[in-house]
Amino acid sequence: MNPYPQDPYWMVALKAFLVVVGLLTAFAFMTLIERRLLARFQIRMGPNRVGPFGLFQPIADAIKSIFKEDLVVERADKVLFVLAPLLGVVFALLAFGAIPFGPPGSFFGFHPWVVNLDLGILYLFAVSEMAIYGIFLAGWASGSKYSLLGSLRSSASLISYELGLGIALLAPVLLVGSLSLNDIVNWQKENGWLFLYAFPAFLVYAIAALAEAARTPFDLPEAEQELVGGYHTEYSSIKWALFQMTEYIHFITASALIPTLFLGGWTMPFLNVPYLWMFLKIAFFLFVFIWIRATWFRLRYDQLLRFGWGFLFPVALFWFLVTALVVALDLPRVYLVYLSALSFLALLGALFYSPKPVRKGGGA
Repeated sequence: MNPYPQDPYWMVALKAFLVVVGLLTAFAFMTLIERRLLARFQIRMGPNRVGPFGLFQPIADAIKSIFKEDLVVERADKVLFVLAPLLGVVFALLAFGAIPFGPPGSFFGFHPWVVNLDLGILYLFAVSEMAIYGIFLAGWASGSKYSLLGSLRSSASLISYELGLGIALLAPVLLVGSLSLNDIVNWQKENGWLFLYAFPAFLVYAIAALAEAARTPFDLPEAEQELVGGYHTEYSSIKWALFQMTEYIHFITASALIPTLFLGGWTMPFLNVPYLWMFLKIAFFLFVFIWIRATWFRLRYDQLLRFGWGFLFPVALFWFLVTALVVALDLPRVYLVYLSALSFLALLGALFYSPKPVRKGGGA
């Protein structure tokens, strides 16, 4: 049963409108922020010509996308070709509405979320899975073999990391005893961040969320060197921009879900400023993901599948079984903290003490 009183329908509609406007604005400026950060990482100048400090660059990009010629290839399925980018944007926007940004009643006397769902985790999982239909339809409807290969890559690789992602979410669900995001945040407020109890699940979820957002090093569906442009090769103008919007909204949503599920959401042990803490946590993961893009290389298709089935899935399953054992036997939860610390130390050891690969054979 939902413990929070339902907001009036007009307020729910207003909050949904604010979420959509906020995400579209965030998408516009994240393109600028990412380009500026990548320029800093690569010791070059970023976009800084349009407006003061380049702040009007997103507006210029939007105008360019709107007024570019909108081409539809002759062999394309016209209806599905137009429907595909719209589906991606809709499902990407739906996922953000269930994330709580503050304590109940803190948004001018209303709740700081669009809707509080008792099955919030299942809702997020279902909505994120539906987004693949936009990518698959884009490849199928384009009438291009490169687009089709890109969409098939997405569909096949989806299973390899989504299974690990789903099982990783079961560890916090078992500890909290609820699928509601609000219940998960409130449990962390009372007992400490779930990151401390389930570090392996946190690691698996963060990596799988990066793959779900199709960010480097998991941006295989649009591998330019192999597939020209991936599933949106034949798209141009505003429809191409919609695919970019979908990717960035997934990117922002993943950066909001990680702190919500594992880092206490809007809570902090000190300074009760929930909206500020939530914003800073989201900004931190956005920065980390951009940093990874600037410094990491794209995995091969077979490497992604091997990584998903050989690392993400076994680690998530192992930690789920460990958590289930602790909960079933009603053991002290501090055992999970000790095991999480050991897993973190094991990860550090693997990173710093792994043998360097030896190149065989000669060469000039």
